Amino acid sequence: MTNSKIDSENKFIGAHVSASGGVDQAPLRAKEIGANAFALFTKNQRQWVAKPLEAATIRAFKANCQRLGFAAEHILPHDSYLINLGAPEADKLAKSREAFIDEMERCQQLGLTLLNFHPGSHLKQVSESECLRTIAESINLAHQAVPDVIAVIENTAGQGTNLGWRFEHLAEIIDQVEDKSRVGVCLDTCHTFAAGYDLRTPEACEATFAEFDRIVGMHYLRAMHINDSKSAHGSRVDRHHSLGKGEIGWHCFEYIAKDPRFNGIPLILETIDPDIWADEINTLREFHRQVS
Repeated sequence: MTNSKIDSENKFIGAHVSASGGVDQAPLRAKEIGANAFALFTKNQRQWVAKPLEAATIRAFKANCQRLGFAAEHILPHDSYLINLGAPEADKLAKSREAFIDEMERCQQLGLTLLNFHPGSHLKQVSESECLRTIAESINLAHQAVPDVIAVIENTAGQGTNLGWRFEHLAEIIDQVEDKSRVGVCLDTCHTFAAGYDLRTPEACEATFAEFDRIVGMHYLRAMHINDSKSAHGSRVDRHHSLGKGEIGWHCFEYIAKDPRFNGIPLILETIDPDIWADEINTLREFHRQVS
C-alpha cells in the first residue's frame, strides 16, 4: 500500500485555491501545489449577486479538470459567506435561499456534485430547533429546485449564534432533509476542536470520530477541512493555523492521513500560509504512505 499509484487513488488532498480570473483557473492552481482535490468559490463569496458563468468558462473549467485528473467528487465548492439558511427574518431567508439555489445551479453547470456551506445562525431571535428546522427546509427547497448536487453541511466552531458546532445539530438537520442521499457533512478539524471535541492525540481522535459516527454517521462524511487551530480547545473561536503549528498538533493529521475511513473524499487545506500548502500536502501523503 506504499506505491504512489495506490496513494493517489484513495487519498484526495488539496486546498481552497483562488478562482481569480475565472473558475477555470482553479484546477491549474491546485495542480501547481501537487493537489489531487481542491475547493473554490464559484462566485465572489462576499457578494449576493454575481454575473452568470459564461459558457466558455464552463467549458474551460471542465476541460482543465479532465486534463489534470480532478474528478467532480473531489472538488468542493463553497457557497457565499452572506447566506444564512436559518435566518429568522423572512426577507433575509428568502434572499439566502435564492442565493443558495444559484450556488447549486453553478455547481450543476460546472459538472460538480458537492456544495459546502455553513448551516446558519439563529441571531438570538428563534430557538435552536426552529433554526435547524428552517435550515433543513432550505436544503429541501434547494433540492427541489436543482437536481443532483449534494448539500454538504460544514460543522462550525460555534462563534456567536452559529449553529452546527454540536454533532447533534448536524444530525437534527439531516433528520429533516427529505432526500438523505443528497445531504452530507464536511468536518473542519479547527472548528471541531474549537467546538469542544478533542483531537490532540490518537485516542482523542478515536473518541471524537466514534462520537460523530454514533450521532451523525460516518456514511454522511463527504469532505473534510484540514486545519490546525490558533484557538484553544472548546474556545468556540474560529482561527485557523498551519498544520502542526497550532493547538491541535500533528497527531490528528497523521491519524486522518492513515485512517481508511477518510479515503475517497476531498481533504481540503484552509491553513493560513498558501506558500507551504505543497509542503503540507506532501507531509500528509508521507503519513499515508507509512500505512502498511
